[in-house]
Amino acid sequence: MRRPRKLRKSSGGTVRGVVEEAIALYHRIRWVSEQVYGEEGRSTARRGILRGLVRYGAQSVPALARARSVTRQHVQEVVDALLEHDLVTLEPNPAHKRSPLVKATSAGEVLVKEMDDIDTRVLSTVSDVVSARDMELTVRTLRTLRNAFEMQSARWRRSS
Repeated sequence: MRRPRKLRKSSGGTVRGVVEEAIALYHRIRWVSEQVYGEEGRSTARRGILRGLVRYGAQSVPALARARSVTRQHVQEVVDALLEHDLVTLEPNPAHKRSPLVKATSAGEVLVKEMDDIDTRVLSTVSDVVSARDMELTVRTLRTLRNAFEMQSARWRRSS
């Protein structure tokens, strides 16, 4: 992946400005992630699903998809790739006969630990750029905006 271009000045202290900066930060973090994780952790979706399984336990493919607001088919492709690399297994689901639970293997848990260690090193290099107080305010602001978008989800339909 090519290095993302530098964002021109965003739209100031507006919701649009926050969204533009969040998107630019996401693209930069994605690029950095591809540099530091190597081949095993290249896919953002693979990392997210595997980390979620390690942190929150086994889940069905439909549950993983709902949690990410993506299609079941997309998650199934990611799970299939994780299965090929022996990072997850499928187990019977007592709640649903045809939808097994996806569970991280010990190799998957080791990979998540390695990625978390990399994260710690990478994040420590930029952690003193912003004060802890400003970081807390940023987290609260982003969470509030995310919650506002989630609460309005019935309105997010394409207009024709």
